[in-house]
Amino acid sequence: MEERILNILIGGEAGQGLQTIGPIFAKSLMRSGFSVHVTQTYESRVRGGHNTFAIRFGAGKVLAPQEEVDMLIALNEETVEIHRKKLRAKKGRVIGNAEWDIKEKSWIGVPFKDFGEETYWNTASVGIAASLLGIDKSILAKALEDDLGKERFEENRKVLETMYRWVEEKDLQWEKLPSVIKPPERWLMHGHEAVALGAISAGMKLCAFYPMSPSTSIPQTLINRAKDMDLIVEQVEDEIAAINMAIGASFGGAPSMVTTSGGGFALMVEGVSLAAVSETPVVIVIGQRPGPATGLATRTEQADLWFVLHAGHGEFPRAVFAPGTIEECFHLTRKAFEFAEKYQGPMFVLTDHFLADSYQDIKPIDVTKLSFVKAGFDPSSVKESPYLRYRRTKNGISPRLLPGVSKHLVVADSHEHTENGHLTENLSIRPKMVDKRLRKGDGILKEVISPLYDGDKNPDTLLVCWGSTKGAVEEAASEIRSKKKKVATLHFSQVWPLVPDQFFRHLDQAKKVVCVESNATGQLAQLIRRETGFIIKNRVARYDGLPITPDYILENLR
Repeated sequence: MEERILNILIGGEAGQGLQTIGPIFAKSLMRSGFSVHVTQTYESRVRGGHNTFAIRFGAGKVLAPQEEVDMLIALNEETVEIHRKKLRAKKGRVIGNAEWDIKEKSWIGVPFKDFGEETYWNTASVGIAASLLGIDKSILAKALEDDLGKERFEENRKVLETMYRWVEEKDLQWEKLPSVIKPPERWLMHGHEAVALGAISAGMKLCAFYPMSPSTSIPQTLINRAKDMDLIVEQVEDEIAAINMAIGASFGGAPSMVTTSGGGFALMVEGVSLAAVSETPVVIVIGQRPGPATGLATRTEQADLWFVLHAGHGEFPRAVFAPGTIEECFHLTRKAFEFAEKYQGPMFVLTDHFLADSYQDIKPIDVTKLSFVKAGFDPSSVKESPYLRYRRTKNGISPRLLPGVSKHLVVADSHEHTENGHLTENLSIRPKMVDKRLRKGDGILKEVISPLYDGDKNPDTLLVCWGSTKGAVEEAASEIRSKKKKVATLHFSQVWPLVPDQFFRHLDQAKKVVCVESNATGQLAQLIRRETGFIIKNRVARYDGLPITPDYILENLR
């Protein structure tokens, strides 16, 4: 097989085991030496509906999902009807139940009833696909055992061996994968696993949450590690309680985080201002999904940028990070904790449903040189008496002592206050305290992460993007470049504050600028216009709930 990228789509109903067998298959491909990118779609229901688990993989780094399907594994007949038009011409294959009335040249009908109970048909389907690809049976078996445990593994192993024999007896042929000698060590994780691990590596001690897709996968990951890492992961009665609990824990010295989605964050907004005026660190992770209201609860979108940017009454500084890769999910979550502690206020991480559920292979992250965030100031550094919690300083950062750990009395207030923390309505003090808080924004500005520019100088086309669209945009640019055209990409992993000097020249030097976003109104394009005056006239927008792919970008550019 030539070195190319393949896309396998597993489709079926909720309850048919896609989210069990899919990651096992993806892990087997990664352990065989291939780069993997997984995209999941599912309906907001416990059973039934139509769900998919797409695994795109190849010898080179895979950055994004794909529209066309090379192999379709159908766990129900509806999957064939829905996706047959996406099947690759001539060489595509469909695996399904021989009892279905399917008339396709690409059809591989399997007599599943002859090979065991229906519970194991998903394993049987993946076994056939793996055999056709030439995946070593022992690698798939080990992945099954690791995931299912020894008790559940034995019957699945028998089914797996039966399917490999069946493919051999039928002499079924497809595109055998090239063998990779000594595959490099890789981790396979999705975006929200990386967010959770980034938070742990920063020293997070409390995560408060109310369940809301897609954000719930972050506390789920944390729960599995809570005992070993001495964490508290608290499911509370509502989102108001979540952010107030996190602020309270942070006030006491425990680095804290809340996870939510747009509808839940709407309830947290008053708490955001409480963190700002009390100058209490807190990290807020918002997994975006389509709105308004409940919208499409299990689909993806990038439509909450302006909401997060302006959430909270009053004026105060903030930073908003928008990771575009699994690695950025880890490192930018750490950065949010560092900023929250240093600048003493709310900091934000914007993900989305696509990034949350996308498994990707990454190089192992070396955490040995990473340090925890240290909460609060050293009491010995505070000389004045009485202690001024909100002392006006040149950079706006006041000495934050933790209550109960020194001789100093720590006073905090949700109202406007004096330097010692007591409530005030002295109108001559008010502007001084506002200015003090805003001066922290000057420090944030100096630490803004520059958007990543990649590609030709003075390009014919510059593709601008933020957050999770990064991989699709980079791959689309690579395809354009292969046609001898000058193209570049500009990716924002921090979307606030913006520093025009970091990127304006790139916009100005390109012949055509196109903003690629998963929203209807071009929220990043509008923000760039507001901050720089530069109007991005061309856009690629997607807001049907599905992720942006390279194919989608290229089709819309045409």
